Amino acid sequence: MSVFWLALAAFAIGTEGFVIAGLLPSIAADLSISVPAAGQLVTAYALTYAVGSPILAVTLNNIDRRTVLALALTTFIAGNLAAMEASNYTLLLASRMLMALGSGLCMPTALAVSVAVASPERRGRAVALVTSGLTVATVIGVPLGNLVGSLFGWRATFAMVALIGAVALAGLLLGLPKGLPRNTASLSERLAVARHSNVLIALVITVLWALGGFTVFTYFAVPLHGLGFDASQISLALLVFGGAAAIGNMLGGVLADRLGTLTTAALGLAGMASALILHSLVLKLMPGQAHYAVLGTIFLWGISGWAFYPAQIASIIRIEPQASMIALSLNASSMYLGFAIGGALGGAVLATMSPNDLGWIGGTSVAASLLVHLARGWQARPKPVKIAG
Repeated sequence: MSVFWLALAAFAIGTEGFVIAGLLPSIAADLSISVPAAGQLVTAYALTYAVGSPILAVTLNNIDRRTVLALALTTFIAGNLAAMEASNYTLLLASRMLMALGSGLCMPTALAVSVAVASPERRGRAVALVTSGLTVATVIGVPLGNLVGSLFGWRATFAMVALIGAVALAGLLLGLPKGLPRNTASLSERLAVARHSNVLIALVITVLWALGGFTVFTYFAVPLHGLGFDASQISLALLVFGGAAAIGNMLGGVLADRLGTLTTAALGLAGMASALILHSLVLKLMPGQAHYAVLGTIFLWGISGWAFYPAQIASIIRIEPQASMIALSLNASSMYLGFAIGGALGGAVLATMSPNDLGWIGGTSVAASLLVHLARGWQARPKPVKIAG
């Protein structure tokens, strides 16, 4: 039962992390700032997560895991409550950075705790249940949060997330035992894994994938507003994306087992790059008649982009099987670094170009990720054996 509360915490974190994309226009209007400036709320969150997560994990290495989870969730809840009361952009930015510190500490700790509290034969399912909280957040939490924000104002969404986080915190305080293992890696151990050439290449692939996706997703609602989508239709679009992401996540795991991780990841990246570029083409060439076509590109984006992710995770574990948790934590930091750069790049596109250009620019980054991935696969292929004549 304690794993359920870990999954609920992941659900709250995933909801807050992704729902902001649908709220940016209303936040910008309420605080009298531009949409690109509001988009830096995503960049600041992601960058704080990427940098803060490994530092906090090492700093709190010798503290009981139950205490660390309580501290992480309390920080996350406090950040949401502060955002709900923020009277200006600076305070809201600081609130999101506070949330990121809580999230970046909570997620890797939750995964480690899920392994510690589960029996050996159920550890894989325990980890899957915790990570499913993030997936379910894209299907249920994000559309729901966007709908709550459209009906009651964007501040109500932060209140909703704080409430979910508080329920998860109460469940963990009541359900988790004390004295859980303290096996967080030291900073030197993390750096040693990061210096592995294949791990470095994998992290570059993750950064480019995340960068391309969040160049578009950060400003998800902006081009849809231009097509005439209202709040309920944007919630529907987010639901389509979340449903596709959940399907893609499961499909990617199945295909990775059947086709191999490299092939599955390549197919996912190729599909995502194509979907994002098509997204731009549809917006540019079919203004006014693009509603269903846009939903189609969003669905293809979600299913292919998230089919890549489990294949990439499995690939990274195979690179460093003895230090898989360290490698995966580095991958998570790389993903959020990509999110941060993508949010900044998307803001620059809106400031200098058109919202309809977000897709092809994001797709170009994903295509670059595919090229690096294919080059890695080419280098790793079996070398022909020369037979002396």
